[in-house]
Amino acid sequence: MMLIRRASLLAVVLASVAGAALADPVTLKANPVDDDGRVTLGDIFDGAGAAADVVVANRTGPSVVLEAGQLQAQARQAGLDWSNPDGLRRVAVRRGGGASPAASGPIAAPAARIQARAEQVIRRNDTVRVSYEVGGVSLTVMGKAMRDANAGEPVAVMNTTSNRMIDAVAVGPGQAVAGPQAQQLRASAFQQFAAR
Repeated sequence: MMLIRRASLLAVVLASVAGAALADPVTLKANPVDDDGRVTLGDIFDGAGAAADVVVANRTGPSVVLEAGQLQAQARQAGLDWSNPDGLRRVAVRRGGGASPAASGPIAAPAARIQARAEQVIRRNDTVRVSYEVGGVSLTVMGKAMRDANAGEPVAVMNTTSNRMIDAVAVGPGQAVAGPQAQQLRASAFQQFAAR
């Protein structure tokens, strides 16, 4: 009887390990969007293949925020492996519609994301990836958010290595920019506010 239980337990463990090993690896898209309100794995991940049409959420407003752990489980259930290498807690998917920003480059992409959603993307004490880019050189540091922030709002981030504060602007779940990018986003937000 004991031998049967061990064999059954071993079969379950092997099946779960084999399932994870056979899963197709995928990467999170830099700017996940959907066009019809039905958020699919193909809207969120590059390389979703046959699982691209699997619906994981419905978007009723300009965007929807998904918990990363739940999204990871849904992907795994569909045969995909998202390792979440950045340790994100949430993933935001916005309405697509095919509209392209007038400008291009890294500033235009965060600005478009910020205009599309205003919900909270960073919570106090979240781990935040802060990007700083100038003259073609980019630097990324990890830090701890000192307050909650919506997309487009300033957020102070403490560099966990040096314990120095970084003035940044939230651009997505667990992501912020500093330096010239942050200054341009602040100026853009001020111009939009002044135009109202």
